[in-house]
Amino acid sequence: MQRQNITNVRPSAGGTEAGDRVADVLLLFSRVDGAIGVSEIARTLDLSKAVVHRILQSLSSRGLLQTLPQSSNYVLGPSAIRLGNNAWNQLDFRTIASPVLRALRDKTMETTTLSVLSNDSRIYLDQYESPREIKMVVEIGVRHPLHSGASSRAILAFLAPARVDEAVEQLRVLHADFDEVDYRRKLTKVRVDGYASSLNERNIGAASIAAAFFDKAGNVMGSISSCGPIFRYDAADVEGHAEKVTAAARQITALLSR
Repeated sequence: MQRQNITNVRPSAGGTEAGDRVADVLLLFSRVDGAIGVSEIARTLDLSKAVVHRILQSLSSRGLLQTLPQSSNYVLGPSAIRLGNNAWNQLDFRTIASPVLRALRDKTMETTTLSVLSNDSRIYLDQYESPREIKMVVEIGVRHPLHSGASSRAILAFLAPARVDEAVEQLRVLHADFDEVDYRRKLTKVRVDGYASSLNERNIGAASIAAAFFDKAGNVMGSISSCGPIFRYDAADVEGHAEKVTAAARQITALLSR
């Protein structure tokens, strides 16, 4: 099973010891890819198996966790999913990102967009349109797959390997001539450079540069982009343009980490 690094993830205590232990166990499930068992939880959080078992039973009884069929391993349950959905609704990304997007639009003179990760896709939440007559405009609220486009790849590059494998499989189905090696190389480049770019990818004549932003724990939450007609994206200017986009993404990450 592919798994993210989940060592040394236990935060310092901030309340009662019992409450901290329950919170630590529940938060651990946001850091792993797939199911996790009692032994691994106990080892990761330096707790006894008996304590972990009691916590898991309590969380399961409230629908926050559930066991997989024919397995003793646990995954997040329906109550946790509802909590996550409510958290998205309560955390107003548009308000937080709005001044940053507007400033980026003014610096680049191109349309800037805000996308958030939602399950196995991303959604455009907001945009600030370019003041130029010829410009790009996106449709707010529409879901897009994570495998294609700069805004999607900027997110996918920082997700767990299993999520990347899913995107690769989707592209194999869509394109008979899909080059997996080249695609994975591009995702590695996104992680190294800090941004993704696309030219004529999802829409003919369109160009985009996008960078991911993260929450306080380092989880990727979404991406921002600067997009416009391809004739204004000269190869010589991409690096400077990308620096503005990545700087704006870092600003949003800092705001989310307060």
